[in-house]
Amino acid sequence: MAVARARRSAPTGTEPLPPRRRWRAITLATLLLVPSYLSMLVGLVSAASDRQDRPNAGPYIAFGLALLPFVFIVLAFLSEHPRAPGAVIKAMVLAIVVGIPISALAQDAVTGFVAALGAGGTAALRPEPASDWKTRWIAVLTATVGSFLLVRIAGEVALLLAPILPFTSLGVADHLAEGRSQRRAV
Repeated sequence: MAVARARRSAPTGTEPLPPRRRWRAITLATLLLVPSYLSMLVGLVSAASDRQDRPNAGPYIAFGLALLPFVFIVLAFLSEHPRAPGAVIKAMVLAIVVGIPISALAQDAVTGFVAALGAGGTAALRPEPASDWKTRWIAVLTATVGSFLLVRIAGEVALLLAPILPFTSLGVADHLAEGRSQRRAV
């Protein structure tokens, strides 16, 4: 009984999250992100279309936006963030604050989407003891610039890769920071 109490009383987030669980959180959040992204993409294409028989863009965009909080919820809770509810709110605010200006600057929705989800992911994904905010933001910047270049160079291929970039870049950044920390300890 005392062991069970001691195990429960230890706060989450103090010990490093095993890579398998971190990547499971990233994978499941990305899988939930795909229908959200595709729905918003259909809505944006429909809104930009000049055809008379185009579908109404509103429901598609609304459905995609309605799924985004759940994406951050999955990422925060499965990564065992110590303050998951607050992290989800912070992730949503960061996604809006970063995504809208980047979309306006890049003049495409894909780059802003990657930037928004990457910025939100920095707050939602549990911070590891070895990682720091600077490494994560460099990963978000790299994914954003990469998506910007992909849109300009590869066109439609960027549309397929966009939902994979934000959270994967954060996972890679944490993995590299963890490796760097282990090399320093040796």
